Amino acid sequence: MQDLDLNIAFWDYDRTRPLMDGRVRPEGINPNITVLRPREIFPRMLQDQEFHAAEMSLASYVILKARNRCPFVAIPVMLSKIFRHDCIYVRPDAGISEPADLRGKRIGLPQYSSTAGVFIKGLVQHDYGVSPTEISWFMGGQDTPAPTPLVPLDLPADIHLEFIPEDKTLEGMLADGDLDALFATYIPNLFLNGSPKIARLFPNFKEVERDYYRRTGIFPIMHTVVIREDVHREHPWVAASLYDAFSQAKDLAVNRLYDTDALALTLPFLIDHLEETWRTFGSDYWSYNVGSNRPALEAVAQYVVDQGLAPRVVSTEELFLAVAP
Repeated sequence: MQDLDLNIAFWDYDRTRPLMDGRVRPEGINPNITVLRPREIFPRMLQDQEFHAAEMSLASYVILKARNRCPFVAIPVMLSKIFRHDCIYVRPDAGISEPADLRGKRIGLPQYSSTAGVFIKGLVQHDYGVSPTEISWFMGGQDTPAPTPLVPLDLPADIHLEFIPEDKTLEGMLADGDLDALFATYIPNLFLNGSPKIARLFPNFKEVERDYYRRTGIFPIMHTVVIREDVHREHPWVAASLYDAFSQAKDLAVNRLYDTDALALTLPFLIDHLEETWRTFGSDYWSYNVGSNRPALEAVAQYVVDQGLAPRVVSTEELFLAVAP
């Protein structure tokens, strides 16, 4: 039988490269792979369902599932995981020396519904007691004109959100004193350029994030992999095939970390970094399955409700197809 042609989109990670170069091939599938940055994939998938399967914002997917308006199913492939304490920036003269001081402040963020923003708002609420209703939110482009929301917001009345003017950016407003803090998606140019008008709320963010993980078990998941509902309905075997292929590709990337011949120049630094990672997370720190990622999945499902983005908490069993042990 001829292999099924599928258009699949994801970014160029070490854990997807074996799929890109053909070392790993999903069984029964002829993959036509498009390599794009996530910020390019998400709107094309969310608005037009352009690809048969694709990398996807976890929060956007959870929100759509909670609203019962989701055209996708997901497999438990966690392509992107990253802590977000280091993404909280403040204006040094805004009177913010600890997280509780964020209460009542004007805070900018690029996307209220982005996974990064959801996790930051969630940790501020659940770890430090500052509710989203106690902050004035300003949404717009971090250093370029504002993007449109990935999913319609339809926020409750007690969430105060404004869209910034088209000719302004969040970084510019922070520098001008129009914002007190910024929940950034990436390191602001203002910070990289050494401006005195911006500082991290957690200068010791590595220690804070390590403590956060030990207390909560949450390693925040940013992106997963979704399959169009119509593809899954017609070819239900595709989910297991893709899950196996993504898992094999990830295993190749992880195993390469221990290749002392390939990594001779960076080996001392890498071994120290890996040992630190093992001590904190264990050896299977980039696992693809529901069980080991349950704390992060349950957290994001609760956070989108807390933040007025979803009407109900979605269970992890509802989020992912049963393709993994």
